[in-house]
Amino acid sequence: MSGPDWIQTIVWIGLVLILGVVEIFTLDFIFIMLAAGAAGGLVAALLGAPWWLSALVAAALALLLLLLVRPRLLHALNRGADPHRTGIDGLVGLSGTVAVAFTSSSPGQVRLANGETWSARLAGDPSDRLPALGTPVVVESIEGSTAVVRINQKDVS
Repeated sequence: MSGPDWIQTIVWIGLVLILGVVEIFTLDFIFIMLAAGAAGGLVAALLGAPWWLSALVAAALALLLLLLVRPRLLHALNRGADPHRTGIDGLVGLSGTVAVAFTSSSPGQVRLANGETWSARLAGDPSDRLPALGTPVVVESIEGSTAVVRINQKDVS
């Protein structure tokens, strides 16, 4: 084999730089893994490998990094994330009590444990069980501006 093919080397350097810049804007660790694969292709090209072998090295290294390194990196970075759900996600599973009685024709209101009062309707078919004031409930989901709740059987008995 002869020395490095300079055009191939320049292409690999350009690819590493472009993928690195794209990663700066996306921050999802996909393009940095592809850039690292391209760096592997660059090293192969500098060692005198033909273009197809450099491309194979780049693809194999990028695939290996995407499958093995990226998931572990994401897990390690998310470990310190705030474990508390916020917004609507933070309301699901929250307990509360009936503040305005439900009727068969209109929804009621519930006062949640966080102090908020929400319009609410019962999950499922509420016709057989209309909760009285003060009945404990749990939020199952949020649909628009209405909390879908179920009667909290643990607290009723």
